[in-house]
Amino acid sequence: MIDVHQHLWPAEFVDRLRARTEPPYLDGWTLRTAGESPYAVDPAAHAVDKRVAAEQDAGTTLAAVSLSSPLGIEQLGDAALLDAWHTGAAALPAPFRAWASVDLLEPDLSALAGLLAGGFLGVQLPAHVLGTPGAWAGVAPVLAVAEQADKPVLVHPGTATNASTVRPGIPGQAGADQVPGWWAPVVDYVSQLQAAWWSWHAFGGRSAFPRLRLCFVAAAGLAPVHHERLAARGGRLGTIDPNVFVDTSSYGPQGIDAVARVLGIDQVVHGTDRPYAGVTDLRQGEAATAVIQYDNPHRLLFGTSPPQDKTSRLGFGRGSPAS
Repeated sequence: MIDVHQHLWPAEFVDRLRARTEPPYLDGWTLRTAGESPYAVDPAAHAVDKRVAAEQDAGTTLAAVSLSSPLGIEQLGDAALLDAWHTGAAALPAPFRAWASVDLLEPDLSALAGLLAGGFLGVQLPAHVLGTPGAWAGVAPVLAVAEQADKPVLVHPGTATNASTVRPGIPGQAGADQVPGWWAPVVDYVSQLQAAWWSWHAFGGRSAFPRLRLCFVAAAGLAPVHHERLAARGGRLGTIDPNVFVDTSSYGPQGIDAVARVLGIDQVVHGTDRPYAGVTDLRQGEAATAVIQYDNPHRLLFGTSPPQDKTSRLGFGRGSPAS
């Protein structure tokens, strides 16, 4: 089984977050950010030995960990924090490997190319900076590095917009509407992913980057399901792109079934968002589950299909598919 979407903070990254005095930073194990309420981090969720054991129990052969883009790190200009992430993530034991990140204020394209050549699986970009066609054009140099390296891009939710603030109530009524804790993941993150999905297509991303592989986490906020509305408003779905994938994180049988009916099962990849979520039974049947959990992730990450023997397809093989 390959999991394309997890989070695991190595010690170097935790230490650097604690050294900061402005959001985002760690106060003990309390995470403080600019856009969301303080979050009590579970230390066990980032204990490497416990996470390795959990993946071994699950039969995971490769778990791809990524920077927590909702922290806004890619736009902080804190090179030491990004360096701490890459240093710590590169040293994580099997089955973990990592997505690279990049400073979007001043992208060091040579350094990114070095990370991709040095074992990082691909590059992660935050969805909140990809919400218009022009925004995709703005990150074209980063996309070009990934395409040249034959490495994929992971589109992940970015910083929430004032998710922890008190928003005004209806004019003329007393009181105010306090945004609940689930607001950012359910509203902000989903809307970011949907905007990034539509912007990629409106940008003409496939024409600009014919070989680039992409994955939108959390089923792209279910954006593919809205292709019927696209058609109703004069748009056109066109041919399904075999190099654009969506992961399953935070969705279950209803959401993933709806997305698969539009994109086809071959574009759906297994991603859990662990430790914030876990494996969900998608009720797709044994053959489809094997495709989602192994074949499709392998094709996303490495550009090729895995060996088609039964043990590898069902995720029972003991060797790493990256070897």
